[in-house]
Amino acid sequence: MPFMKGRAPIRRTMQYLEAGKLILKERIRIFSVNYNIFGDHHHGARDFVFWYLPQIQYKNPDVQVITFKNLTPSPFIRCYYENGEQMLIDIDSKSKEEVHDHLLRVVCKSEEELGAEMQAKEKKDNPANFGFGCDRHCICEIPGQLPCPAVVPLPKHMRGKYKNAED
Repeated sequence: MPFMKGRAPIRRTMQYLEAGKLILKERIRIFSVNYNIFGDHHHGARDFVFWYLPQIQYKNPDVQVITFKNLTPSPFIRCYYENGEQMLIDIDSKSKEEVHDHLLRVVCKSEEELGAEMQAKEKKDNPANFGFGCDRHCICEIPGQLPCPAVVPLPKHMRGKYKNAED
């Protein structure tokens, strides 16, 4: 498989991308990371970009993610908000885990917000839903649908036993 070649190919798997915890707040429009490819105090920023930036891009499709390399003496992250404000986060000499945890606390949605959004997404009062825990147990209860075959037998032209025998 060609996508499993290169440095750390696990980063290109769907399971890895979906495991990301960095879901940015709705107000953030641009997320930029500034770092150098050389230097010990940039090591955490390089590792953060290598391991966590693909997850951020996958989990936040409406946010523009930018990296600037070799333009700054010290690494930092800058978040641009939709109202024009900016937030500057210093990541000098921090490990990738410290940067990840700090971003979780500062610019990401809380667990309560994510839980509320998930619950709203799975709204159960949709009339198209049927099954356990919904208004209708079976699709046959909706007007215009065929009744259950257990109650009323299907017409012979719709049953494979007769349909395949005719050929």
